[in-house]
Amino acid sequence: MMGTSLDITVRLMCVALLCGATHAMAEPLSNQDREAISRLGSTQGHSPDELNPLLEQVSQAGERGIPTAPLVNKVKEGLAKGIAPKRIDPVIRQMTSRLESAREVLEEAHVRGVTEGNRQRAMNTMAEAFTRGATKDEVRDLIRHSQEGKHKTTQDVLAAGAKGVAVMKEGAISSTEGTALVGEGIRQGYRASELLDLSREVKRRGSDFQEGRESLRQLREQVRRGERSDRLFREERRGSGGGDRGDRHSREERMDRGERRDSGHDRPDRFDRSGGSDRDRPNRIDRPEKLDRPERSERIDRQERPERSDRSGRGRD
Repeated sequence: MMGTSLDITVRLMCVALLCGATHAMAEPLSNQDREAISRLGSTQGHSPDELNPLLEQVSQAGERGIPTAPLVNKVKEGLAKGIAPKRIDPVIRQMTSRLESAREVLEEAHVRGVTEGNRQRAMNTMAEAFTRGATKDEVRDLIRHSQEGKHKTTQDVLAAGAKGVAVMKEGAISSTEGTALVGEGIRQGYRASELLDLSREVKRRGSDFQEGRESLRQLREQVRRGERSDRLFREERRGSGGGDRGDRHSREERMDRGERRDSGHDRPDRFDRSGGSDRDRPNRIDRPEKLDRPERSERIDRQERPERSDRSGRGRD
């Protein structure tokens, strides 16, 4: 009963804080961005009446404290690809909803003692975590883990932890086990990059954990003892026959660290000319085909040179 009452109190404080913070962080659509979108839409043949709903949607999101930059970029991306404004609209609504959820949970975390850090990056990462399947309840579990540690936790780390839980769930790791592992990492002062590295490694070995060849409980104990993420799987990478596997992991890790900005899986808010959003890449300008090189028979034969003087002493005929 006491815990429930405390939780309600914290949430009420969050509401009060959000009301003040929203006004302080309001970021309505700038005239420069508005003109840029209008100009781009006009070149694509769209009337102001078609563009105004998009402009209003982005501006209203900014007034609620949601960063407008990613929304503006997404609108421009869609228009540049020739997508109709009415098909861009649901994509922007979806992005706005995720960013708003991210903002709310990060403000709640701030009330509970999580330091702010890089607000923009934390909000974008948290929105991606929600996109990939993380929930607010899982984030609240991570907040509780952070309160039990000796290290200060920033919103960047919390957001990375939420994304890590979502990544592990993609590898069929349960929410409970994933949250416990990431929470232990947060307690031990893992950086955001370390939490993401850990989650990717666990996801790759999802079948090993499911079939009992590796143990999440043992892995969590290693983290609890203070082992860092780059040492947890080192022996396996150096083991016999592990060279190829280690090299493969290294390549995959480099791809991941591009934040898989990746694969279509990480970027669901992509546009499809047939409607809505999908993962197709924008049309590219076809490169001209390379001219076929002339065959040897068409080249100047280097062998056809003036005959050399006959070394036998006989002159030319």
